[in-house]
Order: sequence, then C-alpha cells, then structure tokens
Amino acid sequence: MSQFEKDLEDILNNDPLGLLVIKPKQSNSMTTDQRLVASFEEINAFVREHGREPEKSTDINERRLFSRLKGLRDSPQRAIALKEFDELDLLGDVTIVDPAAIETIDDVLSGDALGLLGESAQEDNPESIFVLKHVAKSSPAKTDHIARRKACKEFDQFEPLFVQQHALMKSGMRVTVPFKSEDQIRKGSFFILNGQLAYVANIGKWEKRSTGKRHRHDARLFCVFENGTESNLLRHSLAKALWGDSACRQVIDAHRRPLFDERYEVSSEDEPTGYIYVLRSLSEDPRIREIDDLFKIGFSRKPVLERIKNAASDPTFLLAEVAPVTHFDTFNLNPQQFEKLIHRFFGKACLNFDIIDDSGKRFTPREWFVVPLPIIEQAIKLLISGDIVNYRYDAELQQIGSKSTS
Repeated sequence: MSQFEKDLEDILNNDPLGLLVIKPKQSNSMTTDQRLVASFEEINAFVREHGREPEKSTDINERRLFSRLKGLRDSPQRAIALKEFDELDLLGDVTIVDPAAIETIDDVLSGDALGLLGESAQEDNPESIFVLKHVAKSSPAKTDHIARRKACKEFDQFEPLFVQQHALMKSGMRVTVPFKSEDQIRKGSFFILNGQLAYVANIGKWEKRSTGKRHRHDARLFCVFENGTESNLLRHSLAKALWGDSACRQVIDAHRRPLFDERYEVSSEDEPTGYIYVLRSLSEDPRIREIDDLFKIGFSRKPVLERIKNAASDPTFLLAEVAPVTHFDTFNLNPQQFEKLIHRFFGKACLNFDIIDDSGKRFTPREWFVVPLPIIEQAIKLLISGDIVNYRYDAELQQIGSKSTS
C-alpha cells in the first residue's frame, strides 16, 4: 500500500462527525400512498361542495373525478387502503373485477386513481401540455373564507324537519314558489336547490363586504341540506346558487302563496306600482340596537336596493345602513292609501324617536314599528287583499284580531 493510500484510509477511518458520509438526497415528491389519499380527498371535497358525487359530465374536471372514483371502486386494494378516509361512504362495498381493456377515454381516466393526469401532475411537470408558459396569470381577489359543505354532525336534530316538510308538501299545506329575490332568504326558510331541500337554520351578523368596487351588506348562514351536509356560505352566495338553478323553488305555507304568486293577484291589465318593503336597521346606536323586532315598513317605486343605497345619510333610515328583510311587488296600489292604512294599523307600535343630522336638524321618522316580523307579513297580506280594514292590532298582546270581536 502506498503512502497516499495509507493516508487516505486514515482520513476516512478518523471521521467522528461524519463529515465525509454521503447521505442520500431526500425527495420532496409525494409517495404513492400520499398521492392516493390526496386524489381521494379531492373527490371528498367535490361531494361536500356540490352535495352529490361527480358525474359523467362534459366538464373535464368533474368527469376526471367521476372516472377516478369508478377506478377506486373497482380496485379493492386501493379501497381498503382508503377506508379510514372514506367519511362520506363513497367506496362502499367493493368487488374484484377483471382488468378491462382500454378502449375509451373513460378507461384511461378511471385507471388514473393516483391523479397522474390531474392538476397535481400538471403543476409538478413543467413539460406538461397543460402548463401555460409566457402567459400572464390573473390573480383573483382574496376572500377571508371559502364556504364548503361538510358532514353535519348534528344532522339527527334537523332530519325530522326535512321529513316534516316533505309530508306537508304532499298534504298541500306547503307549496313551492319561484325564487326571485335575495330577500326571500331568511332564518327558518326552506329551498329546493339542485333537487334537494336546503334549510336556513341561522343567519349570522350582518357585515359590510367589498366585492371589487362595490359594497354590500351580507351575512353568513348556517345552512343544512337534506343529504346530511352543512355549509356556512354567505347569503348572497346562496342566492347566486339558487339563481343558477332554473328549477329552484322556495317552500312556504300555503296561505302565504298569494303574496308570492302573481297568478293570484295580477293580470295583464294590472299596473305595477312598486314595492312594499321591510327593513332592519344596522345602526350602532345602542338606543336602536337594544330594540327587538324593530322594522321599517315602507313603499318605494324604485327597486329596494336602489332605494336604500344612501341610507346612512338619510334620516328616514335613522342615518344608518339597513338590511332588507323582505319585500312584495305591488300592483294597482295607491301609495298614499298604503301609508295611511299601515300607520293607522300599527300606530300604537310606531317608534317614537328623534334623529339629529350633522347640521343639527331634528327629524322624527314615522315608518319604524316595533312589531314581530310574522305579524307584519300577516298585516301586509290583509292589506293586499283589502281585508285590513276589518282587523286591528293589539300592541300589548302583539297579535292581530278581528274588529267584530273587540
């Protein structure tokens, strides 16, 4: 052994800190098991968001998930490996099937259980034909929260409500009406969305939200669906989903139908005159905030949202932003007669409150009433039918009664 070899051997043998040990390079890429779980979680996310399984759609992303789920169901080995992640019972009982010949695009996609043809592979592979190069990407505005559907852990408390609604609709005590306005979305309301019932269990705090250059007041909902899922989507988001479903309907008590269905009150000869609206104040004034069941009942020839856009500077609206609660299209209605009747009917429940604007001028708004919302709706129904003159409102008992029995 030469002296050089001897010296080199001494150096290699005398390396207490392991500085000369060559460690294998760790890979940042996902393992096969990790990719399998990630591909299945993408299917779970789709089902939670849409309330249904992916279908054989013309949308390539949905069709890819449909084919992937089919591939997983046809692979007992993969299904068993994903059992603990199958919270929505998508895989169910699996059976062993013989390998099928690859003849169609669905055969190719269904064999991609690991998502090798999905977005992750497209992003990881810079040579992918799906990766755009030298093209500016637009960045969507960030949101504070994205609502997604998830399994409702307390669904056993809500399931009887859905069973009851189906029974009432079958008996005729509940009917469905078209969805026309975001104002129809209120706590306790039911809607048919994408063929299933949705229940607005609660409405959170109203907040001012910005969408680009526009501002709107919105609130998060606690919405439960009859397939056992829930979501805390925004009120406006639910409205967009309902507008996007041509078959959507709202479920209401049968006796309220005349307030919604134009066929009961309107003909081609009737003249549209405007809107009866009901508003809730968003004032931060503690004298106003502490009043329960405080609503403004008014009439406008303009659409309600246009009427209230400058509410914060209008004494009529208590110099504060307001939130629409509901409104009704009116036909052949005399505005002056409406105001006279509604003020006379709820006169004893009218808010006695003075507002002073920035210039020191005093105003006394006369369209705010301390009356429970169901009573207001009942009164509007009587007003539209013309029967309101035969009834009176008892402010102490907070109920409407016939004049003939008083």
